Amino acid sequence: MDRYAGKKAVIIGGTIGIGLATAKALVEGGADVLVTGRNEHNLQAARDELGSRARVVRSDTASMADINALGDLVQAQLGAVDLAFVNAGVATLEPFEHVTEASYDELFSVNTKGAFFTAQRLAPLVRDGGAFVFTTVTNATATPAMSVYLASKAAVRSFASTRSPEPCCSSPSTRHSQQGPSCPPTAVSRRLTSRCQSACPSVSDRRAGARAPGAGPCARDEAGS
Repeated sequence: MDRYAGKKAVIIGGTIGIGLATAKALVEGGADVLVTGRNEHNLQAARDELGSRARVVRSDTASMADINALGDLVQAQLGAVDLAFVNAGVATLEPFEHVTEASYDELFSVNTKGAFFTAQRLAPLVRDGGAFVFTTVTNATATPAMSVYLASKAAVRSFASTRSPEPCCSSPSTRHSQQGPSCPPTAVSRRLTSRCQSACPSVSDRRAGARAPGAGPCARDEAGS
């Protein structure tokens, strides 16, 4: 099947869950995909599942050195890309009174700071007419033990919405979308891969900032994927 033939995608946090399901759908459709994660077991499992069509590399979203090195790798191996899916994240569930400075800093380092600087580094590599997709949060009401997690993802949702008007960040035709996490990942992956297909002129465009509906967030470590 060549639905995505000629397309190139980078999936940050793509060795489990939504990221892996999206990578698999794109690879099966003929796209050239680079996937990142930081857990060695999950990295190898993704290599085995995705096969030679996908590049699966270790990269820690919390590390500025890794983010910069990833940008260099993407440029060297893929060049311009059609889709950058910033999906990495951690979800540590703690009641408000048990949150520590260390756990707070970890969530914002990966979920917010990491997402921001990853997007900044990859922005020059997303081709005219390409798409950025960020995993954020839904419009659901506050959930117990998730105050810091939801805040870190809400920040991503905010800067994902404000990147589009900034001429320094991308070309005028580059789309910026937000995707709320959902279980199971397969239905979400279909929505995400359709955005990669939407970069093709033969397919109708989607508005920037459109969010696919999803269930509540899954409590798991996607940065460690």
